Amino acid sequence: MFEKRINLVLFSIILFGAAIIGRLVYIQIFKYDFYKALAQGQHKLLESVRPQRGEIFAKDKDQNIYLLATNKEKTLVFVETTKLKEKKEIIHSLSEILNLDPRDILKKIQESDESFLVLKRDLSDQEIKKIKELHIEGVYLEKEIRRYYPHNNFASYVLGFVGGEGKGQYGVEGFWEDELRGKEGMIIGERDVWGRMIFFDPEKSLPGYEGADLVLTIDENIQLQAEEILRKNQEKLKYKDGQIIVYEPDTGRILAAASFPSFDPNKYFDYDLSVFVNPFAQKLFEPGSVFKPITLAVAMEEGKITPQTTYVDEGFVKVGNIKVYNYDHRSYGESTMTEVLEKSINTGAIFAEQQIPHDVFLDYIERFGLFNKTGVDLQGESASQNEELKKGYEINFVTASFGQGIEMTPLQLVRAFSVFANGGKLIRPHFVDKLVKPDGTVIEIKPEIQEAHVVSQKTASQITSMLVSVTENGFGKRARIKGYYIAGKTGTAQVPWSSLGIDKSGYSNETVQTFIGFAPAFNPRFLILVKLDNPKTRTAEYSAAPLFRELAEYIIDYYQIPPDHQEEE
Repeated sequence: MFEKRINLVLFSIILFGAAIIGRLVYIQIFKYDFYKALAQGQHKLLESVRPQRGEIFAKDKDQNIYLLATNKEKTLVFVETTKLKEKKEIIHSLSEILNLDPRDILKKIQESDESFLVLKRDLSDQEIKKIKELHIEGVYLEKEIRRYYPHNNFASYVLGFVGGEGKGQYGVEGFWEDELRGKEGMIIGERDVWGRMIFFDPEKSLPGYEGADLVLTIDENIQLQAEEILRKNQEKLKYKDGQIIVYEPDTGRILAAASFPSFDPNKYFDYDLSVFVNPFAQKLFEPGSVFKPITLAVAMEEGKITPQTTYVDEGFVKVGNIKVYNYDHRSYGESTMTEVLEKSINTGAIFAEQQIPHDVFLDYIERFGLFNKTGVDLQGESASQNEELKKGYEINFVTASFGQGIEMTPLQLVRAFSVFANGGKLIRPHFVDKLVKPDGTVIEIKPEIQEAHVVSQKTASQITSMLVSVTENGFGKRARIKGYYIAGKTGTAQVPWSSLGIDKSGYSNETVQTFIGFAPAFNPRFLILVKLDNPKTRTAEYSAAPLFRELAEYIIDYYQIPPDHQEEE
């Protein structure tokens, strides 16, 4: 009996030993690669290094710079969902601290498939303090680097924002994403049993680099003034929204791009996506009478008219069975082409367009850049192809001659109108003046001429003189500034029903009222477009023109531009 027990023990020992040896053989031979990799994984250090995103700056006329976008350490609160699903009293406490609806928090937690759920980002110091005082298991605070815009709504449509995934969206943040974000690096080394780095391998590690800084063409002071003018005049004029662009016609540098209303890129998640459609580069509109100088310039360049060419205005032009009228159905009789611009006579623009073949007119419209994008450095630029105009119907050319039935973005209009201010060149507009690399290398963005000869310098000069006559003698008088010649044009265009989201042909009673002009007229330093959507005035003469004058007076004083003529007493 005793021997049997001894044999059983020995057999058990042998069996147990064989099992251990078999397991060791399995681990060390058959699973060698797996456990080697596992061991290396515990000791190897593979850590990505996220680069610092480049900052964005504006400047002023003296080249002082102002910070518009930077990076800031923020605190967020997140919860472990499995620990809080049934703890309604904790959720209620969190909701009071975070100013969130407790029902929304509970719903998010119960419906979440994730183990951890972020409740709120960018916590205030008071919120952080109160959460720490709760000492709740399953509620955690964590630091993160977030994009920060110190001036909130300032130039928001120029800047865009950085989304939750850390990627630039809209504006220059989106367009210049690759330069701003830099390149992620990788640290490769070894860790000890406590996870601390004990060896760094520089040969295998992958170097990264920080993002480049952007210095914008935006002038801080002019931008502030433009935004303030839009804000304070909205109460009086009651427009739905409005934009102002200030542009250097010789360089394409955009000195200001203001919009009312705007948004706060720090709180982009609070807005509907429709808010982010860029009003300068993505919203199309029919410009109305500000387009007439382009029509007259085409006919003038082709040698068909001069500023003194006359025709007889009967108040309308008949196209088939359709009568196209002047504004307010007025008739001016015999008029010169200069008077056509002064009094904004629709039939005069029609007369000028009818002096040239339609294909020639289309060719010039393309040369003025109105069939293609400007190439501006904002993400997602749009441009109309104006397909209806290209179909060749007579009525379409008749209405397009005075700016109806042809559409464009505000930046397309600014680029085209600048042809008269710079002697006939089409120049790409841009918002970034220079990039500053992390090593200090500066890359300047030079002016880019897209079309060197849209019209001759003679034609550009003649149109400029006619535009001065508009502000001296015509409907642009409210844009006049004492001691300075201003070249400009008003525009009041009816808004198509389709642009209002209504499936209906024809035009509504809403208007887009604009004024575009440059100064000093014969040595331009700046060009301004003022565009207002449906202000409670009849025409741009009483809405956009006075806003132009206010901003132009500020810029003349800011730049200390001397008067270009003596006013008669």
